[in-house]
Amino acid sequence: MVKKRFNILKEYRKCFYYLRESKIFIYIAIGIFLFFFLIGFLIPAPSFLEETILNLIREIIQKTAGMSQAELIGFIFLNNIQSSFFGIMLGFFLGVFPVISAMFNGYLLGFVSSYTVQEEGFFYLWRLFPHGIFELPAVFISFGLGIKFGSFLLKKNKKKFFRYFLSNSLRTFVLIVIPLLIISALIEGSLIFLFG
Repeated sequence: MVKKRFNILKEYRKCFYYLRESKIFIYIAIGIFLFFFLIGFLIPAPSFLEETILNLIREIIQKTAGMSQAELIGFIFLNNIQSSFFGIMLGFFLGVFPVISAMFNGYLLGFVSSYTVQEEGFFYLWRLFPHGIFELPAVFISFGLGIKFGSFLLKKNKKKFFRYFLSNSLRTFVLIVIPLLIISALIEGSLIFLFG
């Protein structure tokens, strides 16, 4: 039996083909995220929700205080990779988890952006831009593929589509999402370490 040789270019071609095939689901994830971002940015949060989010942010700041640059990068990468991985894998349940994650993350970023503008001014938002270039596409891809993964339950041949969605989602996660999150963590961790 002849073993097939691993061909990285072929694997990437499969990834990009699957992304094109999944674009409607990725657009759905982006739409949900942006809608809740606007809610978080434009509509003042109830006081109990504002306090809950600010406490969450304070906890993260306390947890990361005193970390070295490498530790910060590792912390950010680990959090992002967990969120992205579960965003795909837990899409198994009709895509419910990635939809809720897109809503939550969109609202949270909208709230933080609005709070930052009020406290520091609009120009301060540009500090979020560099790592967002890589992190947001990774998040959108993960949530989109998670939503698509859940759609296997609506197919006639569930077993076939489950295998197809799972294998292609994992391939895309490893070859596209993880590299984007590595770059994002390097940029974000370095900026936080240098500028606080």
